[in-house]
Amino acid sequence: MTRGPDPDAGHAPHGTVAHEAARHGPAGQLGEAHPAAAAHEDADHGAAGHGGAHHGAAGHEHADAAVALRGVSVGYDDRIALQDVDLDIGRGSLLAVFGPNGGGKTTLLKLIAGLLRPWHGTVETLGVAAGEAARRVAYVPQAELVDWSFPVTVRDIAMMGRYPRLGPFRQPGRTDRGAVSLALDRVGMLGHAGTQIGRLSGGQRRRAFLARAIAAEPDLYLLDEPVTGVDTPTQEDLMALLATEASAGRTIVATTHDLGAISRHFDQVVAVNRRLVASGPAALVQDADILARTYGGHLLMLGDRAVLLDDAHHHDAASGQEVHFHEGGRR
Repeated sequence: MTRGPDPDAGHAPHGTVAHEAARHGPAGQLGEAHPAAAAHEDADHGAAGHGGAHHGAAGHEHADAAVALRGVSVGYDDRIALQDVDLDIGRGSLLAVFGPNGGGKTTLLKLIAGLLRPWHGTVETLGVAAGEAARRVAYVPQAELVDWSFPVTVRDIAMMGRYPRLGPFRQPGRTDRGAVSLALDRVGMLGHAGTQIGRLSGGQRRRAFLARAIAAEPDLYLLDEPVTGVDTPTQEDLMALLATEASAGRTIVATTHDLGAISRHFDQVVAVNRRLVASGPAALVQDADILARTYGGHLLMLGDRAVLLDDAHHHDAASGQEVHFHEGGRR
């Protein structure tokens, strides 16, 4: 049984600056781009001990799934993070993962990317064991896990998406440079290609890292809070790009705290709180029972309206000094 260190306790997970510095030296310190459903509720447990009814598998047959988890439990040290998860995510899905802080959203992405090994159960990604199709998976971690003082430019960030295709000892060629320029143009950052990343606004940083993912030309995007804390025009632009990728048959799995954004932009959802609470169409975020079982005491019902009382994301500080309250406490 392999149990990794708890990233919520201050250790650097895969895809972070510290981890990639150890693996790749300066060029990799900002992480590789790992080129790396019908309603379903937990039949036995629900969320955080609540009972749930079973409504069948998550929208797609296993053979057509981009992601398939069977009986998966995982944690850090001796602390369980996700337990008894069965989940299919269909190819071409535009899917949001939501739930409380510490509920296992980031852990689910890392399992799918092959960055964490389950204690029990199996994880298949793009038809093979998680991690075996890393060149076809782009994993983008939370923005605050990046060392924004590192002396690399926006173009350097985007070029990192090409590294898995290059392999060791190969330099980027014309095709790679073209893919990077196209990706930067698509996210509206070509004019900032030479800018050091620490000088970017929060929205520009997310655009830059989405460009890295696009440059990887993946079949599966795993995005940890890609539109958290950005202004509405940036959110709309980024989600339009992701919708375009999904319409082309690529699979998008993104975590978010923004239930309104889920209703506006996503087709499918997965609700987690240490267990799989529910999965299915995005309309599930309007189901008061599912929200109550997902968030428990973090949800306040005002008449027929649900108000989420979850940890806030503060992006009011100066560039590079944002304060976040994420899974595991204050950073």
